[in-house]
Parts: sequence; structure tokens; C-alpha cells
Amino acid sequence: MSTERVNPPELSPPTGFSHAVVATGSRVVFLAGQTALDADGKIVGDTLPEQFERALANLLSALRAAGGTPADLARVTVYATDVAAYRVHARELGGLWRELAGRDYPAMAVVEVVRLWDERAMVELDGFAVLP
Repeated sequence: MSTERVNPPELSPPTGFSHAVVATGSRVVFLAGQTALDADGKIVGDTLPEQFERALANLLSALRAAGGTPADLARVTVYATDVAAYRVHARELGGLWRELAGRDYPAMAVVEVVRLWDERAMVELDGFAVLP
């Protein structure tokens, strides 16, 4: 697989995402939304950063089980129940992303939602990846 991150100079410089990702490969993996659920189906973490870390780890676990790596991610959508809180923690969340997924950022969006499936969930991530 090859990916090309495209960040046109006429757009605001991206921080922690790419404006576009051109991916070529032979397999597309669609990743279901992941929250901070543990193996027993319970939400873990009382803070947004704790839940983000677990949700991202869960997303990457599903990706690895499908044969992919974080660099294969082409698109990730983050659903947050409080975008203002997400912005307050943006630096910390970015550090968690880099720690778990590296610096090959996919195209991303953050969307505020009223609530998620599990009432205790503060954040959910879904996406897709293109594998060789």
C-alpha cells in the first residue's frame, strides 16, 4: 500500500491530521466505532484523555487484527460528547495519538454528538484503512 498525505498550501496548516490522504492498495478495512470499552464491555476511564486513549487503542487493535498498522489509516472520525472539552485536551490527545499511532496522520474530523451508545462514553473513533 502507498499513502500520500496531501496538505495544500492554500488551506490552514493541519495540526494532528491531514487534509487529504490518497491511498492505493488492494484491501479496504472499515473499522467500527470504538469507545473506551474493556474486554468485559465496561467503559473505563473517567476523563476524556483516558477514554480517548482506550478508544484509540481499541481501534488500533481491530486494525492490527485485520492485518493493518496505524500508517494504513486513511480516515478517522472522532465523535465527542463535548467538543469544547476535546479542544481543552487537544495537546494531550495529540500526544496520545502520536504515542499509539505515530505521526502518519489520516484525514480526520471531530464531530460533537449529544450522546453515544453507552451513556458513560465521552468519545468514539471509527475509520477505514487501505492495506496492501
